[in-house]
Amino acid sequence: MSSTKSSVSTASVITDFKEITKMGLSLSVVFSSIAGYLLGAEVISFTTLILLAFGGYFMVGASNAYNQIIERDLDALMDRTKNRPIPAGRMTVNTAFTIATSFTVLGLITLYIINPKTAMWGAVSIFLYTCVYTPLKTKTSLSVFVGALPGAIPFMLGWVAARNEFGIEPGTLFAIQFFWQFPHFWAIGWFLFEDYKKGGFFMLPTGKPDKGTAVQIIMYSVWTVLASIIPVLGFTGDLKLSIVGAVLVFILGMIMLVYAFKLFKDRTAKTAKQLMLSSVFYITMLQIIYVADKFLR
Repeated sequence: MSSTKSSVSTASVITDFKEITKMGLSLSVVFSSIAGYLLGAEVISFTTLILLAFGGYFMVGASNAYNQIIERDLDALMDRTKNRPIPAGRMTVNTAFTIATSFTVLGLITLYIINPKTAMWGAVSIFLYTCVYTPLKTKTSLSVFVGALPGAIPFMLGWVAARNEFGIEPGTLFAIQFFWQFPHFWAIGWFLFEDYKKGGFFMLPTGKPDKGTAVQIIMYSVWTVLASIIPVLGFTGDLKLSIVGAVLVFILGMIMLVYAFKLFKDRTAKTAKQLMLSSVFYITMLQIIYVADKFLR
């Protein structure tokens, strides 16, 4: 009986650890960083790849843990978050803070071993997410703009890890992921509008799921696609994209735009969820296409 209890408690501790660090989101960020590294690397170092993967996970995990500490009372009000470890009472604030600070230190050290610029951008990401974006979420919908800054760093971070410099190439990768986050997060804010309202979060640009928000989603989707195909023009330094790669990315963008226009027409939570899923598909496939394009060219 005691061994059963022990295995159940171990399983719940692991589940809570995955939740406090938002493992799924953290791994998607690591994926972006690795894609950026592969694009920037002239010679691939597996040591750097491993350091980047762990460092990236530590930094995002820390940001998410800090976020859940700060928002614990608001999380308890929303159906989507009330079962998170802290509001559900399965984890103390002190434990979560220990995880967050440990991950911050480990992340900074790991990224610093790659190069100081990578560690600096990692630190900027944690600071913006925790100290600026999180407090602004209950104050203004402009929080999404602020949150898009740390959210756009991972793709760029990989290039900086590879080259130890910031220029037009990582700037372009930053722009792609920056613009992409608006249709992505506004779609989430749309279909979770009522739940977010319980916690006092107003994530949509007009404050509600209306035509004005849908128009802005379309605009930012267009800018995302334009930023994504700029490398085909040949003036983004070492970041290049073939015509075939650009066509594939453009087709992906059209799929996302179809759902953005559908949301403008239908204005339903179901369509917003479809747009969110298409945006995830877009950014994932874009990164795969960019990397494949570089190595198959």
